[in-house]
Amino acid sequence: MMEYLPDSNARYKDVDYWNERYRTEESFEWFGDFTKFEHLIKEHVGVEENILILGCGNSALSCDMHQAGYTSITNIDYSSVCVETMAEKHRNRAELSWLCMDARRLAFPDAVFDVVLEKGTLDAMLVEETDPWSVSNDAAQLLHQVLQEVSRVLKPGGRFISVTFAQPHFRKRLYSRAEYGWSIKHYHYGNSFHYFLYVLTKGEELSPEDAEMERRMLAEAEAPPFEVIFQEVDSEDYLNNIGL
Repeated sequence: MMEYLPDSNARYKDVDYWNERYRTEESFEWFGDFTKFEHLIKEHVGVEENILILGCGNSALSCDMHQAGYTSITNIDYSSVCVETMAEKHRNRAELSWLCMDARRLAFPDAVFDVVLEKGTLDAMLVEETDPWSVSNDAAQLLHQVLQEVSRVLKPGGRFISVTFAQPHFRKRLYSRAEYGWSIKHYHYGNSFHYFLYVLTKGEELSPEDAEMERRMLAEAEAPPFEVIFQEVDSEDYLNNIGL
């Protein structure tokens, strides 16, 4: 594991870093393997639904889901090395497909997926953030582009499932936007350390609490900025330190 640590957290946003890493790394699971949250997936995802996994990496997630009975899973990643390797590794599983694609510009029609799932992908996009209460404009715009695309490709009643370290009081600040057209529920799993699984359902309204959160954030955006400085942590455990 240590051999794959980058010299700077910023490299987690660099496709060249991931291409290099995926050439030799067999598999890595952010936030535990499928068995840790399988009970939540089964509660919210039907085995015959059309599923898109964002930033699949070399995780065994889609393979594990396939073995659990899920029959239609499209995996995308922006690393061509990752996609080629995983497609070859699972070439005998016709129900799994692998595409090289940028999550900000999904090459799919509107309303085509029942479920979009990400596990740690959005956290990696936030790797350079230092203040969980105030995400930078660049990071906020990046996530907004991704979430707009996720909302676009979801069918009415479809679900966006996000698996992350991020606690609700941080992550819901990013998900609570009426324009995405979804409601938000969250769950947790894990024993000594809790991970969080968010279920955002397309076609449902934000709860009054989440709508109020959006109103507060809009008001905060108009307030004068203040600077918070944190020490950078160069470790694969950066997600735990950020908690966005």
